[in-house]
Amino acid sequence: MPIVPAVLTWARQRAGYSLEATAIEFSAIAAWENGEAAPTYPQLEKLADKFKIPVAVFFFPDPPNLPSVEQSFRTLGSEQFDRIPPRIRLLIRKAQAFQTGLIELNSGHNPVSRLITRELSFHPTDNTATVAAQLRDYLEVPLQEQLQWKDTDTALQRWRLALAKAGVYVFKDAFRNDEFSGFCLYDEEFPLIYVNNSMAKTRQIFTYFHELSHLLFHTSGIDLLDQEYIGALPPDHRHIEMLCNQLAAQFLVPDSEFDERISKQEVSEEVAEHLADLFCVSRELIYRKFVDRNLITEETYNSATRRWASQSRSGGGGDYYNNKIAYLGMSYISLVFERYYQKKIDEDELADYLDVKPRNVTKLEEYFVQRSL
Repeated sequence: MPIVPAVLTWARQRAGYSLEATAIEFSAIAAWENGEAAPTYPQLEKLADKFKIPVAVFFFPDPPNLPSVEQSFRTLGSEQFDRIPPRIRLLIRKAQAFQTGLIELNSGHNPVSRLITRELSFHPTDNTATVAAQLRDYLEVPLQEQLQWKDTDTALQRWRLALAKAGVYVFKDAFRNDEFSGFCLYDEEFPLIYVNNSMAKTRQIFTYFHELSHLLFHTSGIDLLDQEYIGALPPDHRHIEMLCNQLAAQFLVPDSEFDERISKQEVSEEVAEHLADLFCVSRELIYRKFVDRNLITEETYNSATRRWASQSRSGGGGDYYNNKIAYLGMSYISLVFERYYQKKIDEDELADYLDVKPRNVTKLEEYFVQRSL
């Protein structure tokens, strides 16, 4: 087929595949990109599926002039960004599509009366305890209310709703990669957070607020379980990543409340489990606070976290429609159906915004209504 080799190279690099990795499935890829040979149409279809782009893009005269998503991840160096695997790059592009959808569904303006990233900010010199208190007041979730939640399912739902009311939508997906907990995409009108639904629910909650911290810095960010990459960042960016972790921990478990609750008891794993259940957070977060206070050693912390690692995944599988609701969130699905019944979008657009095939829309709506009752 008469394609421009530079467009094929652009598509491959954008998807995050090396020439060598692509050649495993497409042995002639180097010749195609050099202009020495050309793929057949069936091969273009397979390439389009692998790179997750429309087939029509291959017939463009030049590579599309799209802004690089890398530019918004200011706290990641180019080396760190290059290490992001194709699946995560795909999800980043999917998140960008949801972001565009929110802009279209709301005529370019976030409908909330108060947008958190416009009214609150986080600077490297700020005291994290002070920012955490301001953030809690803004989200209108008093600590005593959090302490009354019965489980992490309730906490996930309440935090997600609080973020949506503040103008930040949370989307989820199966990342198929245990190294990545989530990421966020900053935008002046529609900042969003994207979370690995396969992670433990307590980890998902932490990711909400690690990524929100990035958004308050007005930058996109990625949350990885392995923190070694932070050491390779420039000092200013390394400091921001550490602050995002600190703010998330301080917000979810305020130091003043934590210190009061451990002041009259011996530190133990049972105490950590009790506090984790009380605050609806992970045992790892509680143990990290123990380390910060020299109540346990770093070795004890590492030993415990390794032992808990096998228990850190959320349940897999499940019903397709319930999974779809979990991925999109009740607030977003409600918005899409509202625009449909207002006749602002048609049936095909409805399915597109909901990321489902048209034949599945009716069933998804049934599940959504049942969950809303």
